[in-house]
Amino acid sequence: MEKISNPTVDKRSGYCKSNGVFYSKRIPVALPQNHSVDVTTFISSRAHSGKIAFVDAATGRHLTFPQLWRAVDSVATCLSTDMGIRKGDVILLLSPNSIFFPVVCLAVMSLGAVITTTNPLNTPHEIAKQIADSKPVLAFTIPQLAPKIAGSNLPIVLIDGDEKQNSSDKKAKIVSTLGEMMKKEPSEKRVRYRVHQEDTATLLYSSGTTGASKGVVSSHRSLIAMVQTILGRFSTDDGEQTFICTVPMFHIYGLAAFAMGLLSSGSTIVVLSKFEIHDMLSAIEKYRATYLPLVPPILVALLNSAEKIKAKYDLSSLHSVLSGGAPLSKEVIEGFVEKFPAVKILQGYGLTESTGIGASTDSLEESRRYGTAGLLSPSMEAKIVDPETGEAFPVNRTGELWLRGPAIMKGYFSNKEATLSTLDSEGWLRTGDLCYIDDDGFIFVVDRLKELIKYKGYQVPPAELEALLLSHPEISDAAVIPYPDHEVGQYPMAYVVRRGGGSKLSETEVMDFVRKLVAPYKRIRRVAFVASIPKNASGKILRKDLIKLATSKL
Repeated sequence: MEKISNPTVDKRSGYCKSNGVFYSKRIPVALPQNHSVDVTTFISSRAHSGKIAFVDAATGRHLTFPQLWRAVDSVATCLSTDMGIRKGDVILLLSPNSIFFPVVCLAVMSLGAVITTTNPLNTPHEIAKQIADSKPVLAFTIPQLAPKIAGSNLPIVLIDGDEKQNSSDKKAKIVSTLGEMMKKEPSEKRVRYRVHQEDTATLLYSSGTTGASKGVVSSHRSLIAMVQTILGRFSTDDGEQTFICTVPMFHIYGLAAFAMGLLSSGSTIVVLSKFEIHDMLSAIEKYRATYLPLVPPILVALLNSAEKIKAKYDLSSLHSVLSGGAPLSKEVIEGFVEKFPAVKILQGYGLTESTGIGASTDSLEESRRYGTAGLLSPSMEAKIVDPETGEAFPVNRTGELWLRGPAIMKGYFSNKEATLSTLDSEGWLRTGDLCYIDDDGFIFVVDRLKELIKYKGYQVPPAELEALLLSHPEISDAAVIPYPDHEVGQYPMAYVVRRGGGSKLSETEVMDFVRKLVAPYKRIRRVAFVASIPKNASGKILRKDLIKLATSKL
């Protein structure tokens, strides 16, 4: 850890009494002095040659580091010379996890173009909203998902297969395949724009702090800071490391770690196209994986089936589990360590708006601080702020966590109002999480100000589901709350007011109506009918009252 030299900063907690800021106790990240560098160039200059970068867990197909960078150069050349992609153009990527997912991302960003990803589970309706907002000029997808964007009239590059006619939807405007593009000879003649660290690199969609999905604009500088943070966390001093990629690459967690950060350390990444616990455990055994990043519900599932798992699979290579998305309880951590004594649990906290980083536990000693999200990430600053008065609190006082640092987003895409309500003029990001920081600088997440439901690590905004429910002709009012569940964390529950006139709308009809319009993780899974929705004087839903009502019988 860095020795904090400023005498006004408490060395134990990192708190500065004079300005109310908590400073990271970790060694700061080093950003390139050259301002004209893109994140792809930054990563490729650090990668270890000759080793395997990506392996497909199911097929064994792999890319060595030289093959990876050759593929990135070929795809970038094709995008520039054949398809006319230029700096600032937005490219949509709709795909499950794949060893080719990072190839597309890295090629696009090397041109100064912008990558926007979307969840393969999203409905055509949800994807169309993102396309309308981000205005991509080209899309990459797999044949099975092409029908979801066929109506957009976007030119499409198919990621799987070598035949242009490989799409299951003849309406799709197929212009090439990734296989064809990867065969192209890299060319120094392609148009090369000067890409600056402050230029936009990614446009990922997040529920943010107010519910509605918004495009998070992250710069090359933010991504480089994230890469440097991950590098500091996972050095290869103790030998080559192998990671199992279980979390989705379209999400900031998967994108930051597997498509960028871990490449810089020369690690091998074993990719699962979709999560299935048997496939994950088999891959650990087959590829002798050392690290397993996951979300809390998966860790709980491993704990609940520990004896059967240990009898069936050889997990002796595994030395660390990385958990993110929600804090782990003392009971879960102690139970897991008891069942898997050779495996340490490391936790992390971050948002799409902070490029996936913010705090972490990086050692066994830190991980034993039960319930913590960890110490502040390198170069990250924090405030604990009273949401009502704006007063900055000292240690052991609960308030909203604000973060500031090089990894923080530039803002929300084409949404000045949302940006101003989330980022202040000094660069502080209002996270929407109620936290406190203890005497040793560890962050503890207490509750959420932002009204988001966490289903298996996915964020579900109640406001989006309420808007859909209110579009139903037999619903006059509705509210959606998180309902606790030990397997998935939380799932959406709806309180519904039937429209007058003798409506006999049923629970099943409500759930079926929403199911057709949203991705599976957003589905309403419980419905209760009420005479009215409780609201305060300004008309805001009193969600806590409904949560108390729903859970009173548990």
